Amino acid sequence: MSENVKKSNFGKFLLLWTGEMISSIGGGLTSFGLGVYVFGQTGSAAAMALVTLLAFLPTLILSVPAGVLADRYDRRLLMMLGDGCSALGIIYILICMFNGGASLLQICIGVFASSVFSSLLEPSYRATVSDLLTKEEFSKANGLVSLAGSARYLISPLVAGLLLSISDIKLLLIIDISTFVLTVISTAVVKRGIETKQCEEDKSFFESLKEGWNVVHSGQGIFLLILVSAVMTLFLGVFQILAEPLILSFADSKTLGIAETICASGMLVSSLILGMRGIKKKYVRVLEISLMLAGLFMIGFGIWENIYIICVFGFLFFAMLPFANNCLDYLVRTNIPDELQGRAWGFIGFLSQLGYVVAYGTGGLLADMSAKLFHTDIGRGAGCVIIVSGVCLAIVAVLMAGIKSIKKLEDAKDV
Repeated sequence: MSENVKKSNFGKFLLLWTGEMISSIGGGLTSFGLGVYVFGQTGSAAAMALVTLLAFLPTLILSVPAGVLADRYDRRLLMMLGDGCSALGIIYILICMFNGGASLLQICIGVFASSVFSSLLEPSYRATVSDLLTKEEFSKANGLVSLAGSARYLISPLVAGLLLSISDIKLLLIIDISTFVLTVISTAVVKRGIETKQCEEDKSFFESLKEGWNVVHSGQGIFLLILVSAVMTLFLGVFQILAEPLILSFADSKTLGIAETICASGMLVSSLILGMRGIKKKYVRVLEISLMLAGLFMIGFGIWENIYIICVFGFLFFAMLPFANNCLDYLVRTNIPDELQGRAWGFIGFLSQLGYVVAYGTGGLLADMSAKLFHTDIGRGAGCVIIVSGVCLAIVAVLMAGIKSIKKLEDAKDV
């Protein structure tokens, strides 16, 4: 595809992005509502973490084969199937709610089923961005993609907190289910204007799978950058899973929603800046600085049980994430051939997000254990774990500065 044709597709990207932003908001409503519901029923950070883990694990495990499918079949069709069918798990939870309330087991089953279908979405979505845009448009697009992702933290908590003060979780689930219809429609419109990718008849599924691994593993800089991403997601996951029990230990769900929105506003500000201007150079340096500052702001977030201080440090923490994600995405994307993007992103998504599995599997347990060990409440236990994670993230950022193979990725971006 020529550069001129690709430039004309930015409008299609915006339509696709709008649909995914709506989906992100709907998913955020459900995530917030289920978190408050489970914590209210159990009072345990570990139970909240379990629901988050089961909502995430299938997407991670299936991301690799989903990436191969994204290179073999129509990427927009896979996105439609993933978005549409993932509503089934949410519908199951809603039915349980109408029948007298959903148990922890039923919620886990519902979010797990929804996540299985959602796994089709991410590799196809990222590969579609590469289909639509030129390299010069990647940085600006990445800012907008970060903005869409931040919507679940920026818009959803505030709306969910207000809705929960006048209704219950069933309303949030109904709204989320409705958003799936809109996202499928927007993807279908984009699909009509893009040539359907034909299946690779000359390669087996496992040959394609191996090819994806080779392109990721053969480049030392890319592989090390992915490992850095995995460490980043480990500490980010700890923050995400423990911020809610920390605040809920001394505040109500409405205050939690307002606080999460204020904190996530940092992502909005940074994403808007990146959407308008992008990053022109020194991607590795920007990545190092943003990760180090994110770690320091995590420390500040966990120290005091003061909602105003928490909001300030939370805002600053989230403001760093779009810069880090933008640099990570750009350095990897520009060093992988377009025809291998789908299967490569499948492996990249799997490896880089292994940190979330560790965080979701251990973060809640560590918070509960810390609370018992120091004879304090769950909020202080969560705060201690967040502080330690912030220290570790800052150390990783400093160590990354000495990795030469990562710096070479930026030198090769124009190749």
